Amino acid sequence: MKDRFATRHYHLSIKQLSVNFAAHRIMKKIDSYILKKFLNTFFFCLLLFTAIVVVVDISEKADDFARIKLSAWQIVMQYYIGFVPHIDAMLLPLFVFISVIFFTSKMAERSETIAILSTGVSFRRFLYPYWLGSIFLAVLLWFGYQYGLPRANEIWGTFQTEYIDNNNGPDNRVSKENIYFRVDTNSYAGLRSYDTVSKQGYNFFIDKFANNEMVYNLRADNINWDPAAKKWKLSRAVEHFFNGDKEKVVRQQTMLINYNFKPQDLRGDEYFKDRLPTPDLKAYIEKERLRGSEMVSSLELERYNRDAIPASVIILTIIAAVLSSRRIRGGSGFHLAIGFVISVLYILSSRFSVVFAEKGNFPPLIAAWTPNVIFGALAFYLYQRAPK
Repeated sequence: MKDRFATRHYHLSIKQLSVNFAAHRIMKKIDSYILKKFLNTFFFCLLLFTAIVVVVDISEKADDFARIKLSAWQIVMQYYIGFVPHIDAMLLPLFVFISVIFFTSKMAERSETIAILSTGVSFRRFLYPYWLGSIFLAVLLWFGYQYGLPRANEIWGTFQTEYIDNNNGPDNRVSKENIYFRVDTNSYAGLRSYDTVSKQGYNFFIDKFANNEMVYNLRADNINWDPAAKKWKLSRAVEHFFNGDKEKVVRQQTMLINYNFKPQDLRGDEYFKDRLPTPDLKAYIEKERLRGSEMVSSLELERYNRDAIPASVIILTIIAAVLSSRRIRGGSGFHLAIGFVISVLYILSSRFSVVFAEKGNFPPLIAAWTPNVIFGALAFYLYQRAPK
């Protein structure tokens, strides 16, 4: 009797293992199916929207392209090869969001999601391929923001500055007037004017203070960047050293000196921070903080956004999957309408955070992650309310 019971128990265990193994194989196929749908739809949307954006951009800049008289190939290699990664990285979270809503709502319309969940698969397990796909794209975007995108921004930003924003050609100069900045905690510098192309400044000065008293003053007629020595060359410089009531004056026709600011620091274009790989951006932030620069908040916001924006890919993917996995009247059109509203709200929350950080006292770290916190809470709420 015991042997018969043991044999029956053994056969039931084998049968259960077979069922579990079969279920595991089926889920792997389902995961592969959803993940393939996810990535294929995303890359299709990416190519489609990129083509639309490029066409719109060409129509807006047609007059500029005609004026600068560059060939089509030169415009592609000097502008669009940098512009396309720039715009794709900026809009990638929204591309992912729209892609997930589109293909998941189609699955719901065909009752595929109902069929999967009716087999006993948990909703959490159903979201597994969405997690995989979103994490893959988030990591890809993170590496792009840290190292690849700054190179693309260098190409795009240089073209934008030289040809579009300043309405210049390749031989035109951009002159900055009345530049004043902090060199370190006790030193201040200024120039009457600075030519960003020749890297030459006029009427340069530096003042150093100690205990609220000036201890050093320098005046020079000209200041030029020496690329060989990687130092600044001063012409007709006069140095004043103060020690109480005593003053020492030293005059030099030319002198080479190393300051902690470089030509790119004086260029001051709005795309500069976008061109720096993250390690260089961190070093630049510390330098600007030492100088007491007003740009620190903007630079820190750029730094934290490079982590926060990739994370938003995962959050928006889960929101889209939860919203569109339910079959409702209106189908994918209704899902896309909801997705459009959420996309607009996400963009508005991001812009508000940027404005508060740059114009107010909102900490850049909190500003960068606030949209993710808000929409992360929304994702959790929708997941809790989703039919299981």
